[in-house]
Amino acid sequence: MTTDVASWYCWEGDDLLLSLRIQPRAGRDGFIAPHGDSYKVRITAPPVDGKANAHLLRFLAKAFGVSRGAVTLVTGESSRNKGVRIHAPCKLPIPAERH
Repeated sequence: MTTDVASWYCWEGDDLLLSLRIQPRAGRDGFIAPHGDSYKVRITAPPVDGKANAHLLRFLAKAFGVSRGAVTLVTGESSRNKGVRIHAPCKLPIPAERH
């Protein structure tokens, strides 16, 4: 069962699906704000040899209080626009509340 609350995220059972717009090579990691149909996230890693993707997934795992294995890149491997699935997040560092 999917319940849309905002255009950049939705819940699918216990999984949180996020649509993200990534800014690599930032000064620090962080959640910025909604950006159209995505949520803008800054990461310090460069977009080289998958380093940005790996860094993003580690950052999200820590931010949402889950293991790295609970975070999956669904779409956008070579794009700044990413689709990410987080299985049973323990924390919600950005306003993605269930309704």
